[in-house]
Amino acid sequence: MKGKEFYVLIERDEDGLYVGEVPQLKACYSQGETIDELMTNIKEVIEMCLEELSENESITEFIGIQRLIV
Repeated sequence: MKGKEFYVLIERDEDGLYVGEVPQLKACYSQGETIDELMTNIKEVIEMCLEELSENESITEFIGIQRLIV
């Protein structure tokens, strides 16, 4: 069985923690002291988010990131 592919947006907060968010799933985010820890944590959160999806919710399509200078 082929797994589903998700994208994780990673930022570093003011305390130096890595914060990851999965844009394809609503309210799916986690953090870690290292990127490896973050990725372990976010995988668990993705699994929980998938279990919590209701029948009228769906996984959104990730298109990409654009850089915009204002």
